[in-house]
Amino acid sequence: MRAVTWQGTRDVRVQSVPDPQVKEPTDVVVRVTSTGICGSDLHLYAVMGPYLDAGDILGHEAMGIVEEVGSEVSTLRPGDRVVVPFNISCGRCFMCDQGLQSQCETTQVQEYGKGAALFGYTKLYGQVPGGQAQYLRVPFGDTLPVKVPKGPPDERFVYLSDVLPTAWQAVEYADIPPGGSVTVLGLGPIGQMAARVALHRGARLVIGVDLVEARLSRAAEHGVHALDLKEHGKGLADAVRGLTDGRGTDSVIDAVGMEAHGTRFGSAAQRATTMLPDALARPLMEHAGIDRLDALHAAIDIVRRGGTVSVSGVYGGAIDPMPLLTMFDKQVQLRMGQANVRSWVDDILPLLDDSDPLGVEGFATHTLPLEDAPQAYAMFQAKSDGMIKTLLTP
Repeated sequence: MRAVTWQGTRDVRVQSVPDPQVKEPTDVVVRVTSTGICGSDLHLYAVMGPYLDAGDILGHEAMGIVEEVGSEVSTLRPGDRVVVPFNISCGRCFMCDQGLQSQCETTQVQEYGKGAALFGYTKLYGQVPGGQAQYLRVPFGDTLPVKVPKGPPDERFVYLSDVLPTAWQAVEYADIPPGGSVTVLGLGPIGQMAARVALHRGARLVIGVDLVEARLSRAAEHGVHALDLKEHGKGLADAVRGLTDGRGTDSVIDAVGMEAHGTRFGSAAQRATTMLPDALARPLMEHAGIDRLDALHAAIDIVRRGGTVSVSGVYGGAIDPMPLLTMFDKQVQLRMGQANVRSWVDDILPLLDDSDPLGVEGFATHTLPLEDAPQAYAMFQAKSDGMIKTLLTP
Protein backbone atom coordinates (compact mmCIF):
# COMPACT_ATOMS: atom_id res chain seq x y z
CA MET A 1 0.00 0.00 0.00
CA ARG A 2 0.96 3.68 -0.19
CA ALA A 3 1.48 5.61 3.03
CA VAL A 4 2.82 8.94 4.31
CA THR A 5 6.11 8.27 6.11
CA TRP A 6 8.34 10.45 8.27
CA GLN A 7 11.92 10.63 7.01
CA GLY A 8 13.37 13.54 8.97
CA THR A 9 12.62 17.04 10.17
CA ARG A 10 10.31 18.66 7.60
CA ASP A 11 10.70 15.63 5.36
CA VAL A 12 7.67 13.40 4.77
CA ARG A 13 7.32 11.12 1.77
CA VAL A 14 4.67 8.86 0.29
CA GLN A 15 6.12 5.39 -0.05
CA SER A 16 5.05 1.81 -0.73
CA VAL A 17 4.96 -0.19 2.51
CA PRO A 18 3.57 -3.62 3.47
CA ASP A 19 -0.20 -3.89 3.87
CA PRO A 20 -1.39 -4.22 7.50
CA GLN A 21 -2.69 -7.61 8.62
CA VAL A 22 -5.03 -8.85 11.33
CA LYS A 23 -2.67 -9.79 14.19
CA GLU A 24 -5.11 -10.27 17.06
CA PRO A 25 -8.57 -11.85 16.92
CA THR A 26 -10.08 -8.49 17.97
CA ASP A 27 -8.44 -6.53 15.11
CA VAL A 28 -10.07 -5.08 12.02
CA VAL A 29 -8.39 -3.77 8.87
CA VAL A 30 -9.91 -0.60 7.42
CA ARG A 31 -9.54 0.63 3.84
CA VAL A 32 -9.03 4.35 4.40
CA THR A 33 -11.24 6.64 2.32
CA SER A 34 -10.38 9.97 3.99
CA THR A 35 -7.65 11.00 6.41
CA GLY A 36 -6.77 14.39 7.85
CA ILE A 37 -3.59 16.31 8.53
CA CYS A 38 -3.74 17.59 12.11
CA GLY A 39 -1.96 20.50 13.74
CA SER A 40 -0.39 17.89 16.01
CA ASP A 41 1.16 16.30 12.92
CA LEU A 42 3.18 19.49 12.55
CA HIS A 43 4.80 18.72 15.91
CA LEU A 44 6.17 15.55 14.30
CA TYR A 45 7.05 17.40 11.12
CA ALA A 46 9.11 20.07 12.90
CA VAL A 47 9.83 19.26 16.56
CA MET A 48 9.48 15.65 17.71
CA GLY A 49 12.05 13.97 15.45
CA PRO A 50 14.05 12.44 18.34
CA TYR A 51 11.11 10.09 19.00
CA LEU A 52 10.52 9.04 15.40
CA ASP A 53 12.26 6.60 13.08
CA ALA A 54 12.58 6.96 9.33
CA GLY A 55 9.67 5.14 7.76
CA ASP A 56 7.14 5.68 10.57
CA ILE A 57 3.62 6.00 9.12
CA LEU A 58 1.92 9.23 10.16
CA GLY A 59 -1.68 10.26 10.70
CA HIS A 60 -4.41 9.81 13.29
CA GLU A 61 -7.59 11.15 11.66
CA ALA A 62 -8.92 8.35 9.48
CA MET A 63 -12.18 6.80 8.36
CA GLY A 64 -13.04 4.18 5.80
CA ILE A 65 -14.55 0.80 5.03
CA VAL A 66 -13.92 -2.37 7.03
CA GLU A 67 -12.11 -4.87 4.80
CA GLU A 68 -11.28 -7.68 7.22
CA VAL A 69 -12.29 -8.62 10.77
CA GLY A 70 -10.65 -10.84 13.37
CA SER A 71 -12.32 -14.02 14.56
CA GLU A 72 -13.55 -12.46 17.83
CA VAL A 73 -15.06 -9.28 16.34
CA SER A 74 -18.85 -9.46 16.55
CA THR A 75 -20.12 -5.91 15.97
CA LEU A 76 -18.51 -5.16 12.60
CA ARG A 77 -18.34 -6.93 9.28
CA PRO A 78 -16.63 -6.23 5.95
CA GLY A 79 -18.31 -3.34 4.18
CA ASP A 80 -19.19 -1.40 7.34
CA ARG A 81 -18.24 2.27 7.37
CA VAL A 82 -16.29 3.44 10.41
CA VAL A 83 -14.41 6.39 11.88
CA VAL A 84 -11.26 5.56 13.86
CA PRO A 85 -10.66 7.60 17.07
CA PHE A 86 -7.10 8.84 17.36
CA ASN A 87 -6.47 7.47 20.85
CA ILE A 88 -6.26 3.68 21.01
CA SER A 89 -8.49 2.56 23.88
CA CYS A 90 -9.80 -0.85 24.86
CA GLY A 91 -13.15 0.41 26.14
CA ARG A 92 -13.14 -1.97 29.10
CA CYS A 93 -10.40 -0.98 31.60
CA PHE A 94 -10.80 1.22 34.69
CA MET A 95 -9.80 4.41 32.86
CA CYS A 96 -12.09 3.72 29.91
CA ASP A 97 -14.94 3.11 32.37
CA GLN A 98 -14.26 6.59 33.79
CA GLY A 99 -14.59 8.09 30.32
CA LEU A 100 -10.83 8.71 30.20
CA GLN A 101 -10.00 6.79 27.04
CA SER A 102 -6.88 8.91 26.56
CA GLN A 103 -5.52 7.21 29.69
CA CYS A 104 -6.50 3.63 28.72
CA GLU A 105 -4.63 1.25 31.00
CA THR A 106 -4.47 -1.45 28.34
CA THR A 107 -2.48 0.70 25.88
CA GLN A 108 -0.62 3.08 28.22
CA VAL A 109 2.97 3.56 27.05
CA GLN A 110 4.57 2.77 30.39
CA GLU A 111 8.13 2.89 29.04
CA TYR A 112 7.77 6.65 28.76
CA GLY A 113 5.18 7.17 31.51
CA LYS A 114 2.53 8.27 29.00
CA GLY A 115 -1.18 7.66 28.56
CA ALA A 116 -2.97 5.71 25.87
CA ALA A 117 -1.20 4.88 22.61
CA LEU A 118 -2.07 7.01 19.58
CA PHE A 119 -2.15 6.19 15.90
CA GLY A 120 0.81 7.59 13.97
CA TYR A 121 2.42 9.45 16.86
CA THR A 122 6.02 8.71 17.98
CA LYS A 123 7.62 6.30 20.42
CA LEU A 124 6.19 8.33 23.30
CA TYR A 125 2.73 7.11 22.33
CA GLY A 126 3.40 3.62 21.08
CA GLN A 127 4.82 4.18 17.59
CA VAL A 128 1.65 2.64 16.10
CA PRO A 129 1.38 2.89 12.29
CA GLY A 130 -0.95 5.73 11.40
CA GLY A 131 -3.88 6.42 9.14
CA GLN A 132 -2.38 8.55 6.36
CA ALA A 133 -2.31 5.39 4.30
CA GLN A 134 -4.47 3.22 2.10
CA TYR A 135 -5.12 0.71 4.88
CA LEU A 136 -5.05 0.80 8.69
CA ARG A 137 -4.97 -2.00 11.26
CA VAL A 138 -7.35 -1.07 14.11
CA PRO A 139 -7.31 -2.99 17.42
CA PHE A 140 -10.36 -3.49 19.68
CA GLY A 141 -12.72 -3.82 16.75
CA ASP A 142 -15.82 -4.14 18.94
CA THR A 143 -15.15 -1.06 21.10
CA LEU A 144 -12.86 1.41 19.31
CA PRO A 145 -14.15 2.14 15.77
CA VAL A 146 -17.29 4.30 15.47
CA LYS A 147 -19.77 2.86 13.00
CA VAL A 148 -21.43 5.56 10.87
CA PRO A 149 -24.17 5.47 8.23
CA LYS A 150 -23.47 4.92 4.57
CA GLY A 151 -24.48 7.62 2.12
CA PRO A 152 -23.38 11.09 3.29
CA PRO A 153 -19.91 12.29 2.24
CA ASP A 154 -16.91 11.40 4.37
CA GLU A 155 -16.59 14.98 5.57
CA ARG A 156 -19.84 14.55 7.49
CA PHE A 157 -18.12 12.09 9.84
CA VAL A 158 -14.32 12.12 9.47
CA TYR A 159 -13.85 14.82 12.12
CA LEU A 160 -15.19 12.42 14.75
CA SER A 161 -11.68 10.96 14.70
CA ASP A 162 -10.18 14.04 16.41
CA VAL A 163 -11.32 17.57 15.53
CA LEU A 164 -14.90 17.33 16.81
CA PRO A 165 -14.25 15.51 20.11
CA THR A 166 -11.15 17.62 20.82
CA ALA A 167 -13.12 20.83 20.25
CA TRP A 168 -16.10 19.51 22.21
CA GLN A 169 -13.92 18.56 25.17
CA ALA A 170 -12.18 21.94 25.02
CA VAL A 171 -15.55 23.65 25.41
CA GLU A 172 -16.72 21.18 28.07
CA TYR A 173 -13.54 21.75 30.09
CA ALA A 174 -13.86 25.53 29.63
CA ASP A 175 -17.03 25.43 31.76
CA ILE A 176 -18.59 28.46 30.05
CA PRO A 177 -21.62 29.59 32.07
CA PRO A 178 -24.98 29.82 30.27
CA GLY A 179 -24.93 32.95 28.14
CA GLY A 180 -21.28 33.47 29.08
CA SER A 181 -18.16 34.44 27.19
CA VAL A 182 -15.05 32.67 25.96
CA THR A 183 -11.85 33.63 24.16
CA VAL A 184 -10.40 31.06 21.76
CA LEU A 185 -6.68 31.52 21.21
CA GLY A 186 -5.65 30.06 17.85
CA LEU A 187 -8.10 29.61 14.98
CA GLY A 188 -6.65 26.54 13.34
CA PRO A 189 -8.94 23.52 12.92
CA ILE A 190 -9.49 22.92 16.66
CA GLY A 191 -9.95 26.59 17.48
CA GLN A 192 -12.38 27.11 14.59
CA MET A 193 -14.48 24.14 15.63
CA ALA A 194 -14.30 24.97 19.35
CA ALA A 195 -15.66 28.44 18.58
CA ARG A 196 -18.56 26.92 16.64
CA VAL A 197 -19.28 24.41 19.40
CA ALA A 198 -19.24 27.16 22.04
CA LEU A 199 -21.76 29.22 20.06
CA HIS A 200 -23.91 26.15 19.45
CA ARG A 201 -23.92 25.39 23.16
CA GLY A 202 -25.11 28.85 24.12
CA ALA A 203 -22.12 31.14 24.64
CA ARG A 204 -23.18 34.78 24.25
CA LEU A 205 -19.77 36.07 23.16
CA VAL A 206 -17.01 34.06 21.47
CA ILE A 207 -13.80 35.97 20.79
CA GLY A 208 -11.30 34.38 18.41
CA VAL A 209 -7.64 35.40 18.23
CA ASP A 210 -5.14 34.60 15.49
CA LEU A 211 -2.42 36.09 13.28
CA VAL A 212 -3.67 34.75 9.94
CA GLU A 213 -6.24 36.77 8.03
CA ALA A 214 -7.88 33.74 6.39
CA ARG A 215 -8.49 32.16 9.78
CA LEU A 216 -9.87 35.36 11.27
CA SER A 217 -12.21 35.87 8.32
CA ARG A 218 -13.49 32.32 8.48
CA ALA A 219 -14.23 32.57 12.20
CA ALA A 220 -16.00 35.91 11.74
CA GLU A 221 -18.26 34.34 9.10
CA HIS A 222 -19.52 31.97 11.80
CA GLY A 223 -20.37 34.60 14.40
CA VAL A 224 -17.03 34.90 16.18
CA HIS A 225 -15.69 38.31 17.25
CA ALA A 226 -12.27 38.08 15.60
CA LEU A 227 -9.19 39.89 16.99
CA ASP A 228 -5.98 40.10 14.97
CA LEU A 229 -2.98 39.51 17.24
CA LYS A 230 -0.79 41.50 14.85
CA GLU A 231 -2.98 44.53 15.54
CA HIS A 232 -3.36 44.14 19.29
CA GLY A 233 -0.05 42.51 20.29
CA LYS A 234 0.69 43.04 23.97
CA GLY A 235 -2.62 44.92 24.27
CA LEU A 236 -4.66 41.79 23.55
CA ALA A 237 -5.83 41.30 27.13
CA ASP A 238 -6.92 44.94 27.32
CA ALA A 239 -8.87 44.51 24.07
CA VAL A 240 -10.69 41.48 25.50
CA ARG A 241 -11.40 43.27 28.78
CA GLY A 242 -12.78 46.16 26.75
CA LEU A 243 -15.39 43.80 25.31
CA THR A 244 -16.31 42.29 28.70
CA ASP A 245 -16.96 45.19 31.11
CA GLY A 246 -13.31 45.26 32.10
CA ARG A 247 -13.27 41.71 33.51
CA GLY A 248 -12.02 39.36 30.78
CA THR A 249 -13.98 36.41 29.41
CA ASP A 250 -15.46 33.76 31.69
CA SER A 251 -13.30 31.17 29.98
CA VAL A 252 -10.34 30.91 27.63
CA ILE A 253 -9.49 28.01 25.32
CA ASP A 254 -5.81 27.69 24.38
CA ALA A 255 -5.95 25.91 21.02
CA VAL A 256 -2.36 26.86 20.14
CA GLY A 257 0.06 24.82 22.26
CA MET A 258 3.71 24.41 21.39
CA GLU A 259 3.30 25.94 17.92
CA ALA A 260 2.73 29.37 19.52
CA HIS A 261 4.46 32.44 18.09
CA GLY A 262 6.31 33.23 21.26
CA THR A 263 9.70 34.28 22.54
CA ARG A 264 12.78 34.04 20.39
CA PHE A 265 14.42 31.96 23.12
CA GLY A 266 11.66 29.33 23.15
CA SER A 267 11.57 29.13 19.37
CA ALA A 268 15.34 28.87 19.10
CA ALA A 269 15.43 26.18 21.81
CA GLN A 270 12.91 24.08 19.92
CA ARG A 271 14.85 24.39 16.67
CA ALA A 272 18.16 23.60 18.35
CA THR A 273 16.73 20.42 19.88
CA THR A 274 15.72 19.09 16.46
CA MET A 275 19.31 19.43 15.26
CA LEU A 276 20.84 17.30 18.01
CA PRO A 277 21.43 13.55 17.74
CA ASP A 278 18.56 11.57 19.26
CA ALA A 279 20.72 10.36 22.16
CA LEU A 280 21.20 14.00 23.24
CA ALA A 281 17.86 15.44 22.18
CA ARG A 282 15.66 12.97 24.07
CA PRO A 283 16.98 13.64 27.59
CA LEU A 284 17.01 17.36 26.84
CA MET A 285 13.35 17.30 25.83
CA GLU A 286 12.36 15.04 28.74
CA HIS A 287 14.17 16.94 31.50
CA ALA A 288 14.94 20.42 30.24
CA GLY A 289 12.48 21.01 27.39
CA ILE A 290 10.75 24.36 27.21
CA ASP A 291 7.79 25.53 25.13
CA ARG A 292 6.88 28.86 23.66
CA LEU A 293 4.29 29.85 26.27
CA ASP A 294 2.92 33.17 25.04
CA ALA A 295 -0.52 31.69 24.30
CA LEU A 296 -0.89 30.02 27.69
CA HIS A 297 0.35 33.09 29.56
CA ALA A 298 -2.06 35.22 27.50
CA ALA A 299 -4.91 32.89 28.46
CA ILE A 300 -4.15 33.37 32.15
CA ASP A 301 -4.07 37.15 31.65
CA ILE A 302 -7.26 37.28 29.62
CA VAL A 303 -9.53 35.05 31.72
CA ARG A 304 -11.62 36.85 34.32
CA ARG A 305 -11.02 36.27 38.01
CA GLY A 306 -12.54 32.94 39.03
CA GLY A 307 -12.66 31.83 35.40
CA THR A 308 -11.47 28.69 33.64
CA VAL A 309 -8.66 28.07 31.17
CA SER A 310 -9.06 25.00 28.96
CA VAL A 311 -5.93 23.78 27.16
CA SER A 312 -6.41 21.68 24.05
CA GLY A 313 -3.19 22.73 22.30
CA VAL A 314 -0.40 20.21 22.89
CA TYR A 315 2.61 21.24 24.98
CA GLY A 316 5.78 19.19 25.29
CA GLY A 317 8.07 21.06 27.67
CA ALA A 318 9.35 19.57 30.91
CA ILE A 319 10.29 22.75 32.79
CA ASP A 320 7.79 25.29 31.49
CA PRO A 321 7.60 28.26 33.89
CA MET A 322 4.06 29.11 34.97
CA PRO A 323 2.82 32.35 36.61
CA LEU A 324 1.51 30.59 39.71
CA LEU A 325 1.22 33.80 41.74
CA THR A 326 -1.16 35.25 39.15
CA MET A 327 -3.07 31.99 38.78
CA PHE A 328 -3.52 31.70 42.54
CA ASP A 329 -4.47 35.35 43.00
CA LYS A 330 -7.04 35.20 40.19
CA GLN A 331 -8.43 31.82 41.33
CA VAL A 332 -7.96 30.46 37.82
CA GLN A 333 -9.14 26.92 37.16
CA LEU A 334 -7.07 24.98 34.63
CA ARG A 335 -8.16 21.87 32.72
CA MET A 336 -6.30 20.10 29.93
CA GLY A 337 -5.53 16.81 28.24
CA GLN A 338 -5.89 14.70 25.13
CA ALA A 339 -9.49 14.33 24.03
CA ASN A 340 -11.32 11.26 25.30
CA VAL A 341 -12.87 10.65 21.89
CA ARG A 342 -15.32 7.90 22.76
CA SER A 343 -16.76 9.91 25.67
CA TRP A 344 -18.13 12.60 23.35
CA VAL A 345 -19.31 10.57 20.36
CA ASP A 346 -22.89 10.19 21.64
CA ASP A 347 -23.15 13.97 22.14
CA ILE A 348 -21.78 14.83 18.72
CA LEU A 349 -23.29 12.20 16.40
CA PRO A 350 -26.84 13.66 16.51
CA LEU A 351 -25.41 16.95 15.18
CA LEU A 352 -23.99 15.26 12.07
CA ASP A 353 -27.31 15.17 10.26
CA ASP A 354 -28.48 17.06 7.20
CA SER A 355 -28.97 20.26 9.20
CA ASP A 356 -25.19 20.33 9.88
CA PRO A 357 -25.26 22.97 12.67
CA LEU A 358 -21.47 22.88 13.13
CA GLY A 359 -20.70 23.25 9.43
CA VAL A 360 -18.65 20.08 9.07
CA GLU A 361 -19.37 19.78 5.35
CA GLY A 362 -17.06 22.31 3.75
CA PHE A 363 -14.91 22.58 6.89
CA ALA A 364 -11.85 21.37 4.97
CA THR A 365 -10.19 24.14 3.00
CA HIS A 366 -8.21 21.63 0.92
CA THR A 367 -8.89 18.06 -0.22
CA LEU A 368 -5.88 16.49 -1.93
CA PRO A 369 -4.70 13.06 -3.08
CA LEU A 370 -2.57 11.13 -0.60
CA GLU A 371 0.35 11.46 -3.00
CA ASP A 372 0.33 15.23 -2.46
CA ALA A 373 0.95 14.88 1.29
CA PRO A 374 4.52 16.32 1.22
CA GLN A 375 3.30 19.52 -0.40
CA ALA A 376 0.31 19.65 1.94
CA TYR A 377 2.51 19.40 5.04
CA ALA A 378 4.74 22.21 3.78
CA MET A 379 1.74 24.41 3.01
CA PHE A 380 0.14 23.73 6.38
CA GLN A 381 3.38 24.52 8.22
CA ALA A 382 3.68 27.80 6.26
CA LYS A 383 -0.06 28.58 6.61
CA SER A 384 -0.09 29.34 2.90
CA ASP A 385 -2.91 29.34 0.33
CA GLY A 386 -5.48 29.86 3.09
CA MET A 387 -4.92 26.30 4.32
CA ILE A 388 -6.72 25.63 7.61
CA LYS A 389 -7.80 22.01 7.32
CA THR A 390 -6.71 19.40 4.78
CA LEU A 391 -8.14 16.00 3.99
CA LEU A 392 -6.17 13.43 2.01
CA THR A 393 -7.86 10.82 -0.15
CA PRO A 394 -5.86 7.59 -0.60
